[in-house]
Amino acid sequence: MSAPPPPPNPYQAPAQMSPADEKLWATLIHIGGILFGFLPALIGYIVLKDRGPFIRAHAQTALNFQITLMLAYVVGGMLTVIVVGFLVLFAAWLLSIVFGIMAALAANRGEYYAYPMTIKFVS
Repeated sequence: MSAPPPPPNPYQAPAQMSPADEKLWATLIHIGGILFGFLPALIGYIVLKDRGPFIRAHAQTALNFQITLMLAYVVGGMLTVIVVGFLVLFAAWLLSIVFGIMAALAANRGEYYAYPMTIKFVS
């Protein structure tokens, strides 16, 4: 009579994603940033950062960009007391769309992307 096999280790490292899955999730994180702000980047970074280097890099850069955008929105909101704040808010909104699309296209092609004018909060 043999002993039963040991239970599986619940603390195993997550399995690596295929390159196609990494490209898909990286694209979705960038598109999600346009639609839902920092939440897709934050969730993607927390959940997927250990699943492959490509998805980690894209989630990290998207999260840094979204945090930078949040700061721009806060500053723009405070500056609405004077008219310049509306220009800051419009510019931040427009840049989030343009750069988000550019990043999503790069991720879909399997290329790394670095958002311009981004403060590096998460490394």
